[in-house]
Amino acid sequence: MKRILLVDDEPQITTFIQRGLVYKGYEVVTVDRGELALDRVRESPPDLVVLDVMLPDLDGCEVCRRLRAAGERNLPVLMLTARDSLPDKVAGLDSGADDYITKPFAFDELLARIRANLRRVEDTAKRGQKLEIADLVLDPVSRQVWRGGKSIELTAREYDLLELLTHNAGQVLTKEIIFERVWGYDNEAGLEVIKVYINYLRAKLNEANKPDLIHTVRGIGYILKA
Repeated sequence: MKRILLVDDEPQITTFIQRGLVYKGYEVVTVDRGELALDRVRESPPDLVVLDVMLPDLDGCEVCRRLRAAGERNLPVLMLTARDSLPDKVAGLDSGADDYITKPFAFDELLARIRANLRRVEDTAKRGQKLEIADLVLDPVSRQVWRGGKSIELTAREYDLLELLTHNAGQVLTKEIIFERVWGYDNEAGLEVIKVYINYLRAKLNEANKPDLIHTVRGIGYILKA
């Protein structure tokens, strides 16, 4: 049974989500503070975190940043928030969140996002074999990345994007395909978020004047090649 940590300080929403998830066969642990969420993950890591952005102590973005800084790179984090502007979505994803859903939402949509994120982790664990192109190496199990033997720290979303490009090295991927595979076709972030994350990856991968491995195919999408 998959265990989900639900972090929200609104009792009605917490009850609504908890009842629905329990009915669907999940074990659900609830907390209403960011610090408590960090404690629960340290004590007994869940399989996925559903995290509200607006919390009484730490906001959800800070909670997510601390989780990633503490080494929880593979733990899927799904953000809940009433903020629906692009800068807010980018901020949430940039903090290390894997997905983003705005309130109000349909429970079936939340459930689909949870299933998709859990499936992504399971698929990654099954693949196992390291991916290599030029001097770039990815380990799908640990989700670690090296270039020229130097470790590179990536957020969860940055890693997912890079892994998709690496799996399809030498092949042009359209923005639509990238968005569907990395963010989910029904995600509300919008195609423009892809360019933001491509720039993040280039900045990290191309340090010390390394040649660019990610190439823009104008009007279509992106390709990763030596």
